[in-house]
Amino acid sequence: MSTGTIELRHATDIDAVWTTLIEVYAEVRADQLHQPHYSVERYAERLARHGSEPGWEAVIGFDGESPVGYAYVNTLATNDRWWQRMTPPLSEACTNTPTVALKEIMLRVPWRGTGTSRRIHDELLSNREEKQVSLLVNPLAGDGKVKALYEAWGYAQVSLQQPTPDGPVLTAMLRAL
Repeated sequence: MSTGTIELRHATDIDAVWTTLIEVYAEVRADQLHQPHYSVERYAERLARHGSEPGWEAVIGFDGESPVGYAYVNTLATNDRWWQRMTPPLSEACTNTPTVALKEIMLRVPWRGTGTSRRIHDELLSNREEKQVSLLVNPLAGDGKVKALYEAWGYAQVSLQQPTPDGPVLTAMLRAL
């Protein structure tokens, strides 16, 4: 790990950053890749779908030419399956509010605890026109530390979701932009 400044780069073309996102994902999830839900193939399927959805944007942090992590989002439609999978369902006031979904945030180990993930997150959301942001988190990730981190960033639990039958039940969180 360099001690240099992390450069944050925006991307709206999935093809231009595909390989970088896949490589960082594979490294960050290396200990989970044997589980079907977390396989690189399944991630690539999700990434392709997300990259074709409205409002897709990513911010990737670089230390020199080495990617250190990324986050990406999509705009949610009022009838998006994101909302339909919530248990319990959310109010129409919530689902009718312009919302962006934070679909992934990944940070390579050497840069954890440096504030880099927060910088990537904040940069990605800084110019969004939506009024709120939603994300899903495995409440067990990092023994609950990941969920606690999002709470420290202003997110609050609003529901639960299990996007895939073989994946974990996730905590749905929301915060204003």
